[in-house]
Amino acid sequence: MLDVKDFSFFENQNSFDFKGFLIKTASYWKWFVLGLIVCLTIAHQINIRKQKIYSLETTLAVSEQENPLFTSNTSLVFNWGGTSDQVQTIGTTLRSRSHNELVVDKLSFYIDYLKEGKYFTEDVYGYTPFVINLDKSKNQLAGIPINIKFVTPNEFEVTIDFTSNSAQVINYSTNKYDNVDVVQGILKKRFRIGQQINLPYLNCNLSLVDNDENYIGSDYIIKMNSFDGTVSRFRNVKVAIDERAGSIIKLSMEGTNKARIVDYLNATVKMLMKMQLDSKNLFAENTIKYIDTTLSLMEDDLKDANNQLKDFSRSKNVLEIESGGSTYQDQILELDIKKDDIDRKLNYYNVLNSYLKNSNDFSKLPAPAVAGIDDINVITNVSKLIQLSIRRAEIGYSAKGDVMFDQIDNEMASVKKVLLENINSAKAAIQYESSQVKNKIFQAESKIMTLPDDNQEYLSIMRKYNLSNSIIDAYLQKRNEAQIVKAANLSDIQFIDPAKDIGDGLIGPRTGVNYVIAIFLGLLIPLLIVFLIFFINNSIQNTDDISNLTQIPLIGVVGLKHSDSNLAVFEKPKSALSESFRAIRSSLQFLYKKQNVSGTKTLMLTSSVSGEGKTFCSINIATVFAMSEKKTVIVGLDLRKPKIFEDFNFKNDVGAVNYLIGQNTLEEVTLKTKIPNLDLITSGPIPPNPSELIMGETMRELMEELKKKYEYIILDTPPVGLVTDAVELSNYADVTLYVMRQNFTKKEMVNLLNNRVKRDELSNVSIILNGFENKAKYGAGYGYGYGYGYGAYSNGYHEEDEPKNMFVKYYKRFMKKINF
Repeated sequence: MLDVKDFSFFENQNSFDFKGFLIKTASYWKWFVLGLIVCLTIAHQINIRKQKIYSLETTLAVSEQENPLFTSNTSLVFNWGGTSDQVQTIGTTLRSRSHNELVVDKLSFYIDYLKEGKYFTEDVYGYTPFVINLDKSKNQLAGIPINIKFVTPNEFEVTIDFTSNSAQVINYSTNKYDNVDVVQGILKKRFRIGQQINLPYLNCNLSLVDNDENYIGSDYIIKMNSFDGTVSRFRNVKVAIDERAGSIIKLSMEGTNKARIVDYLNATVKMLMKMQLDSKNLFAENTIKYIDTTLSLMEDDLKDANNQLKDFSRSKNVLEIESGGSTYQDQILELDIKKDDIDRKLNYYNVLNSYLKNSNDFSKLPAPAVAGIDDINVITNVSKLIQLSIRRAEIGYSAKGDVMFDQIDNEMASVKKVLLENINSAKAAIQYESSQVKNKIFQAESKIMTLPDDNQEYLSIMRKYNLSNSIIDAYLQKRNEAQIVKAANLSDIQFIDPAKDIGDGLIGPRTGVNYVIAIFLGLLIPLLIVFLIFFINNSIQNTDDISNLTQIPLIGVVGLKHSDSNLAVFEKPKSALSESFRAIRSSLQFLYKKQNVSGTKTLMLTSSVSGEGKTFCSINIATVFAMSEKKTVIVGLDLRKPKIFEDFNFKNDVGAVNYLIGQNTLEEVTLKTKIPNLDLITSGPIPPNPSELIMGETMRELMEELKKKYEYIILDTPPVGLVTDAVELSNYADVTLYVMRQNFTKKEMVNLLNNRVKRDELSNVSIILNGFENKAKYGAGYGYGYGYGYGAYSNGYHEEDEPKNMFVKYYKRFMKKINF
């Protein structure tokens, strides 16, 4: 007994047919092959058309290098600030515009050296046999390619294509643009190697770096770019600070030319080392300048005192006079030196105080030690102020916004405040000491006043002379210390691993990854399409679909025919397709016997819609009955769309319609076919009332007459899913065969069949699956039915249709050979 749930289409659609999906996927193997070919071809074209991208790096260390000539007696001390303060500043400097401007200008990287390749214009910097030497003070053609072709070992040809009557030029010394008049068209001129080119838009010369004459006939392209644009492009250097070693910095850069990357990375580090060393030496240089200025003034005083001493010595006995005041001379000189030392300190503090209040740039401050100041607080704070001032200048072009400036300005303001307090407290102590020295000098001068006039005059001259000489000696000592410090200073930045082209560094295009992606997409895209087809395609795929949708028995499976004619059994009686119809015949005989049908057996074939192969099945089932020497007739009762006559090469002028309307007798409408024991009654002309004719009494009379003459009557009826003619004809049929076709019959049509059976509109129904082909299996004969498709084991028992697929054809031949 049929259960209601067996007719529920929606309930049976909830489970995923994984096996069916795999079979369906394997059947589209050509799509996967095509997908792989297309995707791999695209990946290959992308790989060969894209320029290779390289990434190279250099490693440097930041460590505070102590001056090896510093000793405990060296009074010129400068605390640079320590390693931790420098690393972040170095990272910012390397990306700053001002720093990269210096590097780009040094390397002249605004000049592009290019060469036309097969797929792209290649950057050949470092691989050309020549270099361009620009006159930076004159105009250069901006943005327009300049073609250079070597015609002889000593001559080259310059070609420029001017598209208008004016051209833009750039002056790299001022970084300004201008326009010059040119002649529109192609300019060609020859020059000698080393010859200065002096044109309104080009001022340079070409020098060779490779004497190999293989460059003759080679074409190159030179292009002068925007200086600012080039700087912006090279500011993309990546700065990475090692987390485990904060003083280690790695610089890396990406580009299409390894030689350009190597030169730039090494040049930017060397420029940084020079700038850092210059900043470090700035303290000593400021001190030297301060001392030189003071010495120039003291030398004048020393010369004046020396001249006075000479004049005095001409008219006086110096030895006698000197012996008379020798006691006071050493005493007053010591006091004068001490007073000068105090005055220099006070003067430095006054200058420093004024400088702090009236200036914002403290990078030019001399060392406090030059004035004899040994106060560690003053020395430390002055060095901090110089460091902050230098750092502020360095980030002037790189900092975005005012946040970093405000931070440094706040630090400088804090240091200035502390330094001003240091100055006030130091001056108070020094002023007290100054008053004490002045009192001692006054006392000494009072004693000198008691000496004779000559002695007083001599002591005055010697006092001035010795003081100037002593001060000059002290300053010379300080100057020598500053020179020693400057000469012995070392940069705190050292190369660990300079950038170098060692053959690797390729990061793109990632050809291997592209091919992997291509393989993945080549398989994924067809798989998604198959997956989509699998779910969108709501047609019957296999016998499992039928068994899942209905409990109506499946009587047989008919494979694909590989011929144009529907007379498959008659034309190839030993084929596997013929065997499938014989299997259906055996099943039908079992059904007739089970139903106790005696005498003439009537069989009706119908389907859901047109095109499912009911006429094909009708002809071949009738053929197998006829070939078993059973008197058989096919009655074409598809009165609306007749076509069974075509397969037997008959006309449809007279048929069942003529009999039903009483126009012709049974003998007149019956046609003998070329198949023994098989007759045919075509449908005849299309009537205006086919349903009424089938429901009429003449239809019953026709069936009764046929039963008297034939053992098997095959009724070829219209689709039951479109019209009700087949429902009316089922009353005359002992068995009804419902034909379904693989990849054609919709699953919802099975629900329609279930409903008709449930309502007893159709009885004794069995199903035939027509047009079945298991594409996942390439063995011959599989899938043509139950028990009659044995793959390679069927050799010699069936006449196989020659498959249209060449792959299947050769596969089958191979299988026959290995099983021979």
